Amino acid sequence: MPFFYMLHPSCLLMIPAIIIAIWAQMRVKSAYQRYARVPTRNGLTGVETAENILRAAGALAVAIEPIPGQMTDHYDPVKNTLRLSRDVYAGNSIAAVGIAAHEAGHALQAAQNYAPMRLRHFMYPISSLGSTLAFPLILIGIFFNSTVSGLLINLGIWLFSAAVAFTLVTLPVEFDASRRAVKALAAGGLLSAEELSGVRKVLNAAALTYVAAAAVAILQLLRLLLLARSRN
Repeated sequence: MPFFYMLHPSCLLMIPAIIIAIWAQMRVKSAYQRYARVPTRNGLTGVETAENILRAAGALAVAIEPIPGQMTDHYDPVKNTLRLSRDVYAGNSIAAVGIAAHEAGHALQAAQNYAPMRLRHFMYPISSLGSTLAFPLILIGIFFNSTVSGLLINLGIWLFSAAVAFTLVTLPVEFDASRRAVKALAAGGLLSAEELSGVRKVLNAAALTYVAAAAVAILQLLRLLLLARSRN
């Protein structure tokens, strides 16, 4: 019976999921590498960009600190801290400025109690638990044909559904942060129109990774539902 599930036709759903994920990663990598080589005309760095945006919005309580790694940039709402990878923190490229502005956009969301961001923060513990436990529960239910197998599989699907919901709620949060970033850069006169065009390309490519993640999660959930239906 387990081999039946491994060879189930629903496995074909993962082919477009893998293609979408690879395509999104290629797009963001290409855009980042292209604009990481284009310096800002005024020499503005990532940390200076974030500081300017936060200062203009009156969000002075937000801390900014460098962290190791590449593409590890994020805003921590618990500690109200903006963490920028070293290339973004000290870099003066279009890519660095765009990413720093995007993360500053998240800080502005928190400062203004942006509802989707609050919802995502509330959902995170549940979705994290779901993504961790869903597949072990489903595998146990499939491989051990007992009276509780169906319950384990259904519980796993419900938990994974929470993770899927989290990816969907993430989309408006990320798109809004990018919108705020471009608006703040333009309003502050920090970049020229041509440079803003480059920022949009970097942020649009980055947004595709979140769209791809949501699409992959939805296809995976559909596959699990088909497997459960076959079992029944």
